[in-house]
Amino acid sequence: MSRDAEIITFGCRLNIYESEILKQGIKKDNIKNTSVFNSCAVTSETVRQVRQSIRKRKREFPDDKIIVTGCAAQIEPKTFSDMKEVDIVSGNLEKRDIKKLIDGNKANTKINVSNILENKQKLNSLVDGYDNRSRAFIEIQNGCNHRCTFCIIPYGRGNSASKSVKNIISEINLMLEKGHKEIVLTGVDIASWGHDLESKSNLGFLVNKILKGCPDLNRLKLSSMDVIGFDEKLLEIITSEKKILPHLHLSLQAGDNMILKRMKRRHLREDAINLCSEIRKKRKDMAFGADLITGFPTETDEMFLNTMKIVDECNLDWLHVFPFSPRPGTPAAKMPQNKKEVAKERARILRGKGEEIKKLHLGSLVGKEVEVFVEKNNSGHTNQFAPVKLEDDFLPGSSVIAKIVKSDSNFVYGKSIN
Repeated sequence: MSRDAEIITFGCRLNIYESEILKQGIKKDNIKNTSVFNSCAVTSETVRQVRQSIRKRKREFPDDKIIVTGCAAQIEPKTFSDMKEVDIVSGNLEKRDIKKLIDGNKANTKINVSNILENKQKLNSLVDGYDNRSRAFIEIQNGCNHRCTFCIIPYGRGNSASKSVKNIISEINLMLEKGHKEIVLTGVDIASWGHDLESKSNLGFLVNKILKGCPDLNRLKLSSMDVIGFDEKLLEIITSEKKILPHLHLSLQAGDNMILKRMKRRHLREDAINLCSEIRKKRKDMAFGADLITGFPTETDEMFLNTMKIVDECNLDWLHVFPFSPRPGTPAAKMPQNKKEVAKERARILRGKGEEIKKLHLGSLVGKEVEVFVEKNNSGHTNQFAPVKLEDDFLPGSSVIAKIVKSDSNFVYGKSIN
């Protein structure tokens, strides 16, 4: 029995974007009875989950061709080629043309993975809208030129490569025509956009061009940003332009300067504190989220306390906490390790603090009128990213003014007033 090919996506927003490119290729070339795993390599545990999912899929659909692509496939192709369930292992470059990938497999080469650090391939774009999504992720760059000691991703993505202003604007306008109401700029290191172009540029220049070149765009969001990635023009736009949503997610990783140095990060704790303070002075409704790692090699109780403190010093609203897990092939894996239990316990403590902050933030919205961007039926987020449930159903992509009537640990509940 013939079945449409399916994509199983792991990991980041960039993978979600690339899965849409894969979907459009599958539809165009009418590919059937195929399961494509778009994998993530951010931790060893993620790779384990991908392998587990492949085995489960093969049991459910034994006649499916199994293709594994994404960062895990790029970094450790043999891990997947050794699996009897897998037919093709594809690199991150090769996955962007699925027909060519499948046709190339006829020579019985199970592994199709090129050296991504020698990548000269241009980034292709979406040719259609996302399925069932109110927002659209738009890739503005791929890859990363920095080598943080804990991170394997540059070896899965290669060096930074920027998409042209013209192509980005064209793609955003297409998404708006297809009915998407919110655009999220995404990449591996979006702060580095433009640095590799012939006429070197920066993210502030791009965002300014987008706002001018996409007149129908009313909701623009930046995905995760490095603290040092905010150029003067970008700061000016973020703090003055209401089309930029008042929610920034920062790639902080730690709040202790020695740990930041050992991570090979490019900022100090003071840089993060000053950035949040300066932005909030000029835009009081701004909310901040952050990625934080606990139990990094050599992290002491005192160093961990500095990470706890930076949550208050930056006035963070949303925390994304990871216990450190050594990734083979990274410098951090060779450093003196904390016990796993220590990393997990510190993550539990920090997550507990995050839950308290979230509960307070949600509680502070009770009685207020807020704009809610609807994503599914009666649920969505405020512009500051607080999760909301509404009393009535609205179409995805609707913007609803609602009065918040109550809150709990996970949601605020609102009644529409328009």
